[in-house]
Amino acid sequence: MVEPITIALVIFVIIAAIAILITGIKIVKPYEQAIYVLLGTYKRTLNPGFNYVFPLISEVTKLDLRTQVLEVPSQEVITKDNSPTHVDAIIYIKVIDPKKAYFEVTNYRSATVYLAQTTLRSIIGDMELDDVLSSREKINLRLRDTLDEATDKWGVRAEAVEIREVDPAPKVKQAMEEQTSSERLRRAAILRADGDKRAAILSAEGSKRARILQAEGVRQSKVVEAEGERLAIILQSQGEAQKLRILSVGAAPLDSKALTVLSLQTMQSLGESASTKWIVPFEVTKVMEGMSEYMGVGRQTPPRDVTDQKDIEAAVGSPADILGPIPSHDELRAELKQLEVDMGKEVKESEEVGETGRIKGAE
Repeated sequence: MVEPITIALVIFVIIAAIAILITGIKIVKPYEQAIYVLLGTYKRTLNPGFNYVFPLISEVTKLDLRTQVLEVPSQEVITKDNSPTHVDAIIYIKVIDPKKAYFEVTNYRSATVYLAQTTLRSIIGDMELDDVLSSREKINLRLRDTLDEATDKWGVRAEAVEIREVDPAPKVKQAMEEQTSSERLRRAAILRADGDKRAAILSAEGSKRARILQAEGVRQSKVVEAEGERLAIILQSQGEAQKLRILSVGAAPLDSKALTVLSLQTMQSLGESASTKWIVPFEVTKVMEGMSEYMGVGRQTPPRDVTDQKDIEAAVGSPADILGPIPSHDELRAELKQLEVDMGKEVKESEEVGETGRIKGAE
């Protein structure tokens, strides 16, 4: 019969053997790969999933293949123009060869951060502060290229590098603020002076156009007044001519008796006024007429038979010779309308000339 101690020992050995065999099971996650080292010798790279290695004498190190974010601590860097500046950055790296990342460098994360610090100090040291502030993309590209070339032998790839903050020293920042303020004040003064210049040009141009339009209005008004006076004189003279012609035509058939009656009526109207007058009796005028007839210089009246139109025109002349061309109302309106059109053209030409001068002055 087997002793209980022996049974317990066998059970313990079995459990220990099972535990030892279980330690050889290695589960690799989908985003990882593992380095399998047996008795100090590299065997292979374990892929994601179930893997079994020799227990107790094997060493398995898992490496994360996902993109990792590393922070470069802030450091003080002296630029090319001797301006102290604090700069920090962020690096995005990814392990592409687990074997190199494990065997070629002690700690690829720390090595990448330190390399980024020294490279960043070297790049910014060759640049002036203004270039550092305005050329972040350029710095990012140079830093990424340098890191990518150096970390390639470590099995690590630098996917991206971003400068997170560039903080000049307080005194430098204050000087930059004063410089920016002065530059803005200079631009404001330039814009204000340019605005005053344009305002003065536009004001002068407006005054010029106003004087031109005023002078043009005065000239046109004088032209219109002169034209109106000319037409008024023409019409008045033609009216007087017509009046005289009508009087001459009407007086042509009158005899001495009719003239005597008209003379008496004229004397009656003269006597009704309150002013003092001297009236020569008809007898005296008769004596003077007789004397003039005796001397052969008496008044010759037109014969009584001059009554038709031809005899009247022969005696006093034709209407065209006496009155001249009489413009009608339509002709007068057409002449005034043409005058207004000419005046409008002159105003438009003066405005175009003024506009051209204003544009040239503004330029």
